[in-house]
Amino acid sequence: MKLNVDVLRYLSKEDFRVLTAVEMGMRNHEIVPSELVDRIASLKHGGTYKVLKNLLKHKLVHHDSSKYDGFRLTYLGYDFLAIKTMVNCGVFASVGRQIGVGKESDIFEVATEDGTILAMKLHRLGRVSFRAVKSKRDYLRHRRSYNWLYLSRLAALKEFAFMKALEEHGFPVPNAIDCNRHCVIMSLIQGYPLVQVKELQNPETVFDRIIGLVIRLAEHGLIHCDFNEFNIMIDDHEKVTMIDFPQMVSVSHRNAQMYFDRDVECIFKFFGKRFNLSFEEDADNSDSGDVEDGSRPSFSSINKADGFLDRELAASGFTRKDQADMDKFIEEDSAGGAVSDDEDDSTDSDEAIVRDTDALLLSEEPEQIHEGGGPEEVENRESTGASGSNELEVQNESDESEAQDRNDAELVKRLNKQRRRAISAAHGDHKPFTSRNSYKDKGGRSSHNSKIQKQMSNW
Repeated sequence: MKLNVDVLRYLSKEDFRVLTAVEMGMRNHEIVPSELVDRIASLKHGGTYKVLKNLLKHKLVHHDSSKYDGFRLTYLGYDFLAIKTMVNCGVFASVGRQIGVGKESDIFEVATEDGTILAMKLHRLGRVSFRAVKSKRDYLRHRRSYNWLYLSRLAALKEFAFMKALEEHGFPVPNAIDCNRHCVIMSLIQGYPLVQVKELQNPETVFDRIIGLVIRLAEHGLIHCDFNEFNIMIDDHEKVTMIDFPQMVSVSHRNAQMYFDRDVECIFKFFGKRFNLSFEEDADNSDSGDVEDGSRPSFSSINKADGFLDRELAASGFTRKDQADMDKFIEEDSAGGAVSDDEDDSTDSDEAIVRDTDALLLSEEPEQIHEGGGPEEVENRESTGASGSNELEVQNESDESEAQDRNDAELVKRLNKQRRRAISAAHGDHKPFTSRNSYKDKGGRSSHNSKIQKQMSNW
């Protein structure tokens, strides 16, 4: 669907309010009923249906009346919500031309208020060219029901998280700036896709650099899974930048070796065809993680202890069992480093324990102390203990007597209240009953009778 941002400037607050209401209703509705949209939007002066008609004209919503009258968001409406939020937050101020299109996303140029050019990536899962998302991507995890807008949002969040983490660890990736719904804002790479490059000054150096990125990713616990000439950018100085990260998986994934070998095979195949590089298969170097003499890196020989990015980002394939094994490994390392300290302090701790137990024994049995005290002190202790117990008994008796007095006073009060009720019932002291229609009596017979009843009750 073509993104026409000219319509965006003519939409009012009510239009965006109704669009947001449709988005909120799609959390638990495939088609949001019109009545629910009206209740969620809660426009002051009404007019929800008129706004929906305007949105339908611009193809921001889709109307469906097969089962009931309802609406759902289109990708264009979802684009407008994301762009409006970004503009209000000051991330960018204008939208430019489209610079890229793929099976899962569209790329546009955007500009900030100071003129800086950025890249805006809009994820569009569910296109006819790529609909096997549930089997090819691990966005849903344990979920069963989904819609394409929700899957696009998950893909954008996942790519933004991977891009941020890889940038912090020194990988050549675009600078991730912000993310909202299915939209990701990143820095614009001044270069070209590798598939468009016909010749290089140093193809061997670029090749080694790219294969080194594949190995570094695996050492940090990640596999790109789509590392080919379409997702590698190169500038005039032959600096390499990798893009497109939503499909990345952990090295613990059950198909990790297959994905790793496929990424390596794509690079070898492309450089062999495009730049006529010859690769000699060396059996001795095939199991090494280095790239020497054209040997292919092996997944089994890569040292995967440089980082745990798959754990930090919860990459696909990283299970709870892997988390438990990693925690156990870390605890063993910390315990091994603390063994020497425990051995040095063992004697001191044993002596402290003996001193504590002696103190406890002395405090529990004071009668058995014979050193530093005679029988007179024991008798004094017994006399003070007896006097203390007598004082406690007197205090307990006084507390019981006070509680008894309070109970007696409450009982007398309750009996007096019951007696007053019985006397009033015997004398017929009831409140006069007045009819609901008494206000209609204006000096008639009924009002006269009510006055007589009131006087008799007072008497």
